[in-house]
Amino acid sequence: MSTSEQQHPVIELKASELNSWGGIFCPSPQAHMAVKNNHPRVQVQVSERGEGQCIYCGTVYRLKAGEHFAGH
Repeated sequence: MSTSEQQHPVIELKASELNSWGGIFCPSPQAHMAVKNNHPRVQVQVSERGEGQCIYCGTVYRLKAGEHFAGH
């Protein structure tokens, strides 16, 4: 990996950990972040592609293998 590339944490989630619209908020306790972390609270959509990335910190939230979100 070059010095310009940055590794972002990947948090694997169960479908039951997503909210009713198929996402999660970042910062997130699942990522062991304090709710009042260093960036605003944002929604990260996970269910459409099976993963989503926070636009502020780069944390990737991904459904665990075999998990599927049914939604409402």
